[in-house]
Amino acid sequence: MARPAVSYRALSLGADERAVGVIAGVYALLPLFAAVPLGRRTDHGRCAPLLPLGVVLIAGGCALSGTAGSLGALAAFSGLMGLGHLCFVIGAQSIVARQSAPAEQDRDFGHFTIGASLGQLVGPLAAGALIGGDTGATSALALVVSAGVAAAAFTSLWRIEHQRSAGTSGASAPAGEAGRASKAAEAGEVEAAEGGKAAKAPMSRILRARGVPAGIFISLAVLSATDVLTAYLPVVGEHRGVAPAAVGVLLSLRAGATIACRLVMDPLIRLVGRRTLVVGTCLLAGVLCAGLALPLPVWALGVTLTLLGFCLGVGQPLSMTTVVRAAPAGARSTALALRLTGNRLGQVVAPAAAGLVTGVAGVGAPFLTLGVLLVGAAGAAVRAG
Repeated sequence: MARPAVSYRALSLGADERAVGVIAGVYALLPLFAAVPLGRRTDHGRCAPLLPLGVVLIAGGCALSGTAGSLGALAAFSGLMGLGHLCFVIGAQSIVARQSAPAEQDRDFGHFTIGASLGQLVGPLAAGALIGGDTGATSALALVVSAGVAAAAFTSLWRIEHQRSAGTSGASAPAGEAGRASKAAEAGEVEAAEGGKAAKAPMSRILRARGVPAGIFISLAVLSATDVLTAYLPVVGEHRGVAPAAVGVLLSLRAGATIACRLVMDPLIRLVGRRTLVVGTCLLAGVLCAGLALPLPVWALGVTLTLLGFCLGVGQPLSMTTVVRAAPAGARSTALALRLTGNRLGQVVAPAAAGLVTGVAGVGAPFLTLGVLLVGAAGAAVRAG
């Protein structure tokens, strides 16, 4: 909900395409430097404390963005929002990795990312409904409302981490959760017990592990495409006369297709295999993304974004599984943090580069660049084996 609202807020404050790209990039700037230290810390102990911290920072960043009166302040508050998102995601992904048996990781990471996609489905619709002709006032309202929605996450943060998988002695999972945790408890205890070793595992060793670099690059490419779509579709809408409500519907179509993809991911993996699925969806996503550079009518944009959303739904959960399986023992959270660092690097560079390309070559040019990036991700998946 907040990301497109920030773009409309920036436009109402006089931002051009370059400024929108810089503000979208600042969202990922602080996380770029914080991801690995947070991952190291999580390898040593519990994951759950990062979640409420992330919620506080996200809600605060949204609320302050709604009150920002200058582009500089809006960029700073967007960065605060991005830092909160990083804290939340490192904690949550580490919990999934620890509490999932190896055979369940594709499924569980798929379910985890469905949660994010549900937010991307509902959020743009809500933002589009709130943002009207006076984008200055209505985008501020959308950001304040999104802060309240984020704060509501506190209702589901209790007892989210099994004590056994956090490595604490003398504790066990609640009776109702024991069956769910039983397969993962031993792996979680081992990882937590080896937390001291995680600090000694050099970055070079983690990055040399077969599959880790490819997983990072695939995730970077997919998230960059998703991020630029979210940040720049409002700009495309402004140039092509598409109303904010219609832009919200288009973004939600993409998110809905991503959810559909993740719901059927297990059967797809069994049907064609993990590597073929990643390679094929990245290639098709590259072609579809490049197609957005064409002056398509709204209905064709809807069809293209729906197909694109389905293809983009594969990369994130399968790259998480790839990185977790390839990482050295006791360094899974650090490996996931490196993956998130790659994501944030893409989120810094891609929107800023998109802004520069847009200023020179028009609003369709960033989508061509993203298409090339996604084709490169398909190549990385082939080489990773």
